[in-house]
Amino acid sequence: MNNSRYQIGLEQLAKIDGEVGQKVIDSLEDICPDLARLTIEYPFGDIYSREGLSLKEREIATVAALTAMGTCTPQLKVHLHAALNVGCTQTELKEIILQMSVYAGFPAALNGMFTLKEVLSELER
Repeated sequence: MNNSRYQIGLEQLAKIDGEVGQKVIDSLEDICPDLARLTIEYPFGDIYSREGLSLKEREIATVAALTAMGTCTPQLKVHLHAALNVGCTQTELKEIILQMSVYAGFPAALNGMFTLKEVLSELER
């Protein structure tokens, strides 16, 4: 694929998620390569490359949304890694997840915090 959306998306994916994001894309190749391509083109090529928010701000919004949803643990893990990769601190991520307890409820915040704990544990290995 050489179209510009795809190329821009690949560059953004590498900047934001690095190896973790590429693993997600790779895991889709055998079941639905179109979803892998669309994931690169739309969120990363079209949305993450827009002006107006920094990558850190975009990841803060994404972590908050995925935490609030409460049903997206695999995606939350990827975006917690990404948030750390683009400059969020552990303290900021804890506060973002804690903030979601007010708006999404304690179960969502607990799930988010346990997911962060798992991500931080993986990074220590």
